[in-house]
Amino acid sequence: MSIRGLKKKQPKTFKVRIITVDAEMEFSCEMKWKGKDLFDLVCRALGLRETWFFGLQYTMKGMCTWLKMDKKVLDQEIPKEDPISFHFLAKFYPEKVEEELLQEITQHLFFLQVKKQILDEEIYCSPEATVLLASYAVQAKYGDYDPNFHEPGFLAHDELLPKRVLRQYQLTAEMWEEKITAWYAEHRGIARDEAEMNYLKIAQDLEMYGVNYFPIAQNKNHTDLLLGVDAKGIHIYSINNRFSPNKSFEWSSIRNISCSEKELTIKPLDKKAEVFKFFSSQLKVNKLIFQLCIGNHDLFMRRRKVDSIEIQQMKAQAREEKARKKMESQRLAREKQLREEAERAKEELERRLFQLEDEARQANEALLRSQEAAELLAEKAQIAEEEAKLLAQNAAEAEQERQRLELTALKSKEEKRLMEQKMREAELIAVKLVKESDRRAKEAEHLKQDLHEAREAERKAKQKLLDITRLNYPHKYPQYSPGDSRDANFDKGSIKLDLKDIDLKRLSFEIERERLDYLEKSRKFEDRLKELKSEIHALKLEEKQAGLCS
Repeated sequence: MSIRGLKKKQPKTFKVRIITVDAEMEFSCEMKWKGKDLFDLVCRALGLRETWFFGLQYTMKGMCTWLKMDKKVLDQEIPKEDPISFHFLAKFYPEKVEEELLQEITQHLFFLQVKKQILDEEIYCSPEATVLLASYAVQAKYGDYDPNFHEPGFLAHDELLPKRVLRQYQLTAEMWEEKITAWYAEHRGIARDEAEMNYLKIAQDLEMYGVNYFPIAQNKNHTDLLLGVDAKGIHIYSINNRFSPNKSFEWSSIRNISCSEKELTIKPLDKKAEVFKFFSSQLKVNKLIFQLCIGNHDLFMRRRKVDSIEIQQMKAQAREEKARKKMESQRLAREKQLREEAERAKEELERRLFQLEDEARQANEALLRSQEAAELLAEKAQIAEEEAKLLAQNAAEAEQERQRLELTALKSKEEKRLMEQKMREAELIAVKLVKESDRRAKEAEHLKQDLHEAREAERKAKQKLLDITRLNYPHKYPQYSPGDSRDANFDKGSIKLDLKDIDLKRLSFEIERERLDYLEKSRKFEDRLKELKSEIHALKLEEKQAGLCS
């Protein structure tokens, strides 16, 4: 064959991308392969033997469809893309996960798919149950809880709760993590496969677990119901309630299911019972419902028959594997316990060694402190001895000072007594001066009064003498004015006036002399008072100095 002929020849393979819940794989498929050939290749790659639960799903024109096993892959209505993408998912669900899921890979794939459906809110779960399921998911991923390793915030990047639950409660991410961790800590010792199985056992009791819903109508014009297909049978729901079915048909009570165009008929086993007919929007939907009904019914009947040799072998292998894992788990638990005990013993020995080292260090420090204390005490004793000598010297000086102060005090007392006596004398002198001043003032007043009376008597005598002279000798003496009468006084009555003047002068002289004597005595008293004040001030200064010295 020529090179040009080889180029024109169509390729014998096509590429396929298989997407599982947690991984992706690519395969090259032959053009003639049927759906079962591709499905078996994927199952072999995964090591999966419980193939009857799974299928290859693809999306075409917005509708999810399962790849048919008995038709060629390329002959089916699949997306025209390169590579062609298929999702490897669980198509049928077991009634009891613990009895039917034998392989660990089967269990793991179911766990991942159901977990995703709960997080995507395809399966409704109460908030309390979601927290418990999240704790088993964390146990499966991280193993046993270790507070030293699993610090706060270690779940920050894990999606564990549906957004509906997060919106329903006003809790922070830290609060949710705390609630999940509280359950997670109680799952200590549970292996990964056991944690996943516990997750599935809780999930299988949820109302929407394993149910495929389709909109249907009881007539050709209205879509007012939902039809659900699961491992136990067919259920009819109202459009707004996916939890409680209005009517159910168990697989054991169904005689026949038929599909014609958009109509699907369910005939009960009881021939007297009413036949249920419904309509779907498309023929493809009817075919998909019919396909799921057949598959679930086959599995329902298979569960109630004697297991095939293959299933018996798988169950025996599963039991052996479970027993082996249990023994391995027990061995690991014993080793872990022994290791923990050894670590605790090691920690105890290290703690004891550290304690002994600490005690030795403390003893050395105590010895050093004792030596330092002894040296310090010796130094203190020497200082105390010197201080004692100094105190003795100070005591002798203090005694001398005390004696001096006593003498000073006695002297101060005597000086104080003398000062008080001088003060009393000064007070007496001052009182005496005040009295003498008063007496002299009174005497001066009397003398002034006497002087005034004498001058008044002199004036009257002169007037009387003048009057007498005028009366006796009118022809000899002319009339004089009052001023002239004084001149007459000097001529006629010179003797009497002279005598009177002499008395007045003498009296004035005595008054002046007594005044001078009084001034002299006052000056002497003032000088004496100044001296007393100076002495008192000096005594006070000495007394203050004596007080400061003491």
